[in-house]
Amino acid sequence: MDLELRHLRVLCAISDAGSVARAGAVLGYSQQALSAQLNRIEQFFGRAIFERSPAGVRPTGYGLEILARARDVVARADAIRRMPEEAAAATRILRLAATNSPVLAGLVARVSEQMPAVALTVTSVYSSSEIVDQLERGDLDAAIAADYPGLELRHSKAIAHRGIATEPTFVALPAHHRHRQSLQVELADLADEAWFLTPDDGAGWPGVFYTACEAAGFRPIKVHEFLGDQRQLQGMITAGLGISPVQATFPAAGLVVKALTGSPLWCRYVLAWRRDSVSDVLAEALFTATHATYRDLIAQSPHFQAWSLRTYKTSRG
Repeated sequence: MDLELRHLRVLCAISDAGSVARAGAVLGYSQQALSAQLNRIEQFFGRAIFERSPAGVRPTGYGLEILARARDVVARADAIRRMPEEAAAATRILRLAATNSPVLAGLVARVSEQMPAVALTVTSVYSSSEIVDQLERGDLDAAIAADYPGLELRHSKAIAHRGIATEPTFVALPAHHRHRQSLQVELADLADEAWFLTPDDGAGWPGVFYTACEAAGFRPIKVHEFLGDQRQLQGMITAGLGISPVQATFPAAGLVVKALTGSPLWCRYVLAWRRDSVSDVLAEALFTATHATYRDLIAQSPHFQAWSLRTYKTSRG
């Protein structure tokens, strides 16, 4: 007979129960079947492992040595068997959504590298109001949303949020545009332009854009609603088919990106999460990763850096 793990389990069960009959009941064997198996195990070792008596069984001196080692082997085997379950339990599945935000890719990359126990499932949800609804329903754990000054994100106490960054909105122009040499552009000087605008985001856009235009004394004469990818938008602008308000980190490849004089438009990126499914530690880790990603993007945005420098010099007088 080859000694197997199940034989060691039998010895441990008999010792724990103090009786072959009681051990058989625990293991699902008849007393006769378990007695026969015990006899075969003792034959393998060549010595008695238990002393029998009318009251039950107890280990012999040799049996105590066997049992000590058997329990160690069984415990190690059980630990190995539990490893897949423990690994699955240790993996935290985090359901993340993001609106049209440039920080998503960097956030996912950082989380994957720094928190391997967190498995992200990522969904693109354009509308920030829909993001809040999904968080409220428990369909999401965390999300990157957007709002605007005076129109801050609203939600129940089940949700928490933290601002990542508040940035001015820039404008993307064709490389041959008449204002290509300007440091910044008056919004009113763009009154006769065709505009590419993303649709209603449930948080205040494009209402805040039209409000800014009205404050500048005009209403856009031609508007294209556009929710294509960034490359498509760049192509449309490069072709001279219109201009567009863009995020501070919008790449200027093939076109020019300018600040608007007086910064009449602002947008805030927000990290929001469910309090009952995202711990304080995880929320802090997500925020840190998101903020670091945003800083990296700003460092690669010359038009934002130029605006920041002018703003700093102006504030210093």
